[in-house]
Amino acid sequence: MSDHERKGNTVPQQAWSDKRERQYEHVKESAEDRGEREGRAKEIAARTVNKNRAQSGESDQASPVSTDDVSPQHRGGKRSHSGAQGRTKAQLYEDAKRQGVEGRSSMSKAELQRAVDD
Repeated sequence: MSDHERKGNTVPQQAWSDKRERQYEHVKESAEDRGEREGRAKEIAARTVNKNRAQSGESDQASPVSTDDVSPQHRGGKRSHSGAQGRTKAQLYEDAKRQGVEGRSSMSKAELQRAVDD
């Protein structure tokens, strides 16, 4: 049992190593320090850790968006969802795929945006 578990906290993913647990806690605390709600901070931390795991080959499954993109640390909000252009077409496509949007492969970025946000 890790120190994290002994303190009464639950580990977000059992597959995560101690290094990834520490990274999760660090990213979560940083997000909370920036004023993010606890739930949003947990989401940011989990996404960051999972993307890093995918890029380093630690995860069993990984989307092309996770493995082909720059690391979250390097990107640092350059493409935040609230930025000037929002999510990339690849990100919108993956969201549409998860939502089961029909005809997504022939959609433009704007069409994918509308389909995902509806």
